[in-house]
Amino acid sequence: MTKCSFFRAILVAAGLLTAAVFTTPANALVTLDIRKGNVQPLPIAVTDFLQGDMGAQVSQVIAADLQRSGLFAPISKTAFIEKITNPDAAPRFEDWKVINAQALVTGRVTQEADGRLRAEFRLWDPFAGQQMTGQQFYTQPENWRRVAHIIADAIYKQITGEEGYFDTRVVFVSESGTKQQRKRQLAIMDQDGFNVRMLTDGSDLVLTPRFSPSRQEVTYMSFANQQPRVYLLQLETGQREVVGNFPGMTFSPRFSPDGQKVIMSLQQEGNSNIYTMDLRSRTTTRLTSTAAIDTSPSYSPDGARVSFESDRGGKPQIYVMNADGSGQTRISFGDGSYSTPVWSPRGDLIAFTKQAGGKFSIGVMKPDGSGERILTTGFHNEGPTWAPNGRVLMFFRQAAGAGGPQLYSIDLTGYNEQLVKTPTYGSDPAWSPLLE
Repeated sequence: MTKCSFFRAILVAAGLLTAAVFTTPANALVTLDIRKGNVQPLPIAVTDFLQGDMGAQVSQVIAADLQRSGLFAPISKTAFIEKITNPDAAPRFEDWKVINAQALVTGRVTQEADGRLRAEFRLWDPFAGQQMTGQQFYTQPENWRRVAHIIADAIYKQITGEEGYFDTRVVFVSESGTKQQRKRQLAIMDQDGFNVRMLTDGSDLVLTPRFSPSRQEVTYMSFANQQPRVYLLQLETGQREVVGNFPGMTFSPRFSPDGQKVIMSLQQEGNSNIYTMDLRSRTTTRLTSTAAIDTSPSYSPDGARVSFESDRGGKPQIYVMNADGSGQTRISFGDGSYSTPVWSPRGDLIAFTKQAGGKFSIGVMKPDGSGERILTTGFHNEGPTWAPNGRVLMFFRQAAGAGGPQLYSIDLTGYNEQLVKTPTYGSDPAWSPLLE
């Protein structure tokens, strides 16, 4: 099994192993070309895994992941003709063709003598009458949802040819209490909103958490002791350290692609400029020097360029510069103001927040500013973050009259918008990366 993220690496170390990859035909069977834009969802049948409640729960998570992607349409189980009793045997393909199942998922979950779970699945193409792929995993019982996400990723990749994003986490700011006494805590959850865990106790205001691309840590802003500082938090140990003490306010810390630097905006004497800090030497380098407000820097995935927000032209717009601060160029020229630019993990797009006509929109444009597309518009939308495959965005929205913000996801077509339910209000999401 590929170690697609540091979270997956942790799970492997904890006992999740790929014991086998079942025979797969050399030639691709059913496929879905997601590069064409608005794709018709593929009908897929996800059967209840044998045996018992755990198997059914695993299959439910798999089906939910695939459906939320907008690329798959799980078929209602009430339409199934064949009842799978042996997932090792070939299904009756004609029964699945009748209900137009373009793909079929079967599997089982069993408990080993040592207490571990064994989860296995097979992906079939009913119209070709062949198995496409199959794998099995061993894990501790408490990791069953993780296994379901990994299986969903394998199905997604087999059919689309691209990496999935289901076995990932999101850090966000959990908001609770009244508006007058709002408690904000750093929290982490599965990408589907489950397994929420608080990382801070809410005694200090926290803002803008961001994942490291190469280590088990996040960077964020905190106002501990009424002092705005940038912190590094080790996710597994809970150890926290200050990146540095800077004069004035610090905004929007974000890691470089290699995880060796943090780029941020520092406010001094009414304006703010963009700096980098080397996390090994703790030396800072200034990248912009204007009388304006330069903020929200984000590296391109190759680390060669940086997008950022600046009001040097009179209102906030998106700019791009080289990683050393040279070649600063404005790329947004539409009506309204632009903010929170975030470079796609694929390098092909920059997501942004746009304010115009009293509304806030989430959109994308190419790194040269061309091809601007608005994906969603509302009373207050903000803070886009990319799924690691660069096909889906998460953001937060506060509707008019609502008590607080909520998290949403949307794909690049703009047609598949989903509420990500959390126990509290949520803002400032940041998606974890996948690392090969």
